[in-house]
Amino acid sequence: MTGWKAMMSGLTAELIEEISASKKEPTWMRDFRLECLQLYKQAPLPAWMPDISGLDLDKIVTYVRPGQAQTTSWEQVPAAIRQTFSELGIPQAEEKFLAGVSAQYDSELIYHRVQELAAEAGVYYSDLETALQTDYEPVIRQHFMKLITPQEHKFAALHGAVWSGGSFVYVPAEVELTLPLQSYFRLNAKGAGQFEHTLIILEPKAKLHFIEGCSAPRYNVASLHAGAVELLVGVGAKLRYSTIENWSKNMYNLNTKRAQVAAEGEIEWVSGSFGSAVTCLYPESILAGERAKSSFLGVTVAGAGQYLDTGAKVRHQAAGTTSVIRAKSIVKNGGSSVFRSSVTASEQASESKSFVACDSLILDEQSRADTLPAVVSKTTSFTSAHEARVGRISEETLAFLQARGLSEEAAVKLVVNGFVDNFARELPLEYAVEMNNLLNLEMQRKPITGKEKQ
Repeated sequence: MTGWKAMMSGLTAELIEEISASKKEPTWMRDFRLECLQLYKQAPLPAWMPDISGLDLDKIVTYVRPGQAQTTSWEQVPAAIRQTFSELGIPQAEEKFLAGVSAQYDSELIYHRVQELAAEAGVYYSDLETALQTDYEPVIRQHFMKLITPQEHKFAALHGAVWSGGSFVYVPAEVELTLPLQSYFRLNAKGAGQFEHTLIILEPKAKLHFIEGCSAPRYNVASLHAGAVELLVGVGAKLRYSTIENWSKNMYNLNTKRAQVAAEGEIEWVSGSFGSAVTCLYPESILAGERAKSSFLGVTVAGAGQYLDTGAKVRHQAAGTTSVIRAKSIVKNGGSSVFRSSVTASEQASESKSFVACDSLILDEQSRADTLPAVVSKTTSFTSAHEARVGRISEETLAFLQARGLSEEAAVKLVVNGFVDNFARELPLEYAVEMNNLLNLEMQRKPITGKEKQ
């Protein structure tokens, strides 16, 4: 495109209009972006956020184009980009297990293939920009940023103004995909922001497993990830949404995820958080219909210089709804991990139940783990339970394992792998292997001896 810059920083109405025009968006989307821009400029930083002073929002690049048009052939993707994904094992994972893979490199989707099985079943799966040019445009207009509104906080407004890429999935009623769909995002530019938007809609009694993976290389310049995920689960439908986020230590991960579940529907969150300087991430389930269900299983690993503030939220809004939140955190080398849970029950949520459990494993005396649960109920028939455990690996355990031939390092790895075993079991094989590799890499990092440079 003539005059189009590969990297654009600074937020102006002219920039927003140019982004929208380049994507050939409908007028309503352009107008929505401009409204979000005004909200972003007026909104203060959220009071609940940790220190993000290392992030200069005025210098964040809001749109990065890799200079490659979308393609349906892996061989047509530039060699440098293919090498990036090959090192992460994405093509192999696709060939062995995954139903389809789409890969977003920086702000544009550069590779996308949907397995014939999904298409033949009537499932529509593409990047969101492409979907806006199809008959699904009215559906997107009806649901886009309705669960996550730009009025919620500054970064939701920013996302609405500059969102780019992401996935759109529509599963018709009673359709069940036996293999998961997968999408992978990689941020590869210095000081860039990634603002992908995922919108998944399941009609009644449909079933889907969707996997997202995210990563970024290490740079000295702070980067921002402020994506959004909106999930709509119909009556009696079931969606499992799995994600492994492996960010470099200069990343500020300020993502927002939310699901709305109709009667007898079910949402399952499986979430792994690795890397980043700061993470604020609390997937939320709105149980809007009777007997709707939600489950969350998450693992977080925080090392030197990291502050990972994660957890989950549930809103019980109908009778007979149930939710389970299970989280595990590992902290080492002076890292900080905070688990937050928020469970609310409205007056209509009679005979509903919730269970929250958080386990933290602290590997040294410099590290810290906190648990902050919150429960608010407006009905007397709501049952809620919470448990939390924080501990260290005992000297007796290490001595026992070392007496059987393991080194101290191997003994610690064994205990850590056992600690997160139930999480790994919930992932497809390739992702369980990736998660274990990431965990082992984290365990190999040496203890801090001073202020570590990021």
